[in-house]
Amino acid sequence: MARLRRVPRAEMTDPVVQLFHDRLILPGGGTATGSPGDWWEVFALHPAIFRHCVKGFELYRGTALDPVLRELAQVRAGWARQSQFVYSQHCKQLRALGVAEEKVRAVAHWPVSDVFDAAERAVLAYADALVLDGGRVPDEVFAALGRHLPDEQILELTYVTCLYEMHATMARALRLEFDDRPDPIVEVPAPDGYGTRDIADELTEDSPGR
Repeated sequence: MARLRRVPRAEMTDPVVQLFHDRLILPGGGTATGSPGDWWEVFALHPAIFRHCVKGFELYRGTALDPVLRELAQVRAGWARQSQFVYSQHCKQLRALGVAEEKVRAVAHWPVSDVFDAAERAVLAYADALVLDGGRVPDEVFAALGRHLPDEQILELTYVTCLYEMHATMARALRLEFDDRPDPIVEVPAPDGYGTRDIADELTEDSPGR
């Protein structure tokens, strides 16, 4: 369940919010991709933020950046930031662009895959540096990227990848869409009767050389 209130359609007064809601939310709720659609209804709490987010979609029109490279970086950002929502949505977008299933699935293990060409590998390495290393990009990675993309496209790739890392982080924090799930890292209880035993003492007690 989303951690913030979902704005009902009847309470939406901003025309941009209304437009996206009516275009994307199905009559019975949810979206065509199978997600609950609560991203749109939670972000509707703040129309200015909603408008700022969807304004980024304009980058998809009239750009010279190969959309496959853009989506590879977004899928990798979702995987690296552990957002099932961002990862899932952009896997679907790669397929819509005609990318083979083998390549879509290989984004998760791209360093040991041979299905990506040199430009794609440079983009994936750059996405990892942005997301996993917080923007600490080795000169060698940046040089490899520069052999395939001009400066303008590198700036766009950087912006879009970081934008979707932000969306991935926010979706997880607010439990939106496919990221509405419990944190998997929890303590596994010990068996009944374990009590407060100190396993370290048991491992070292009467050990050889002691």
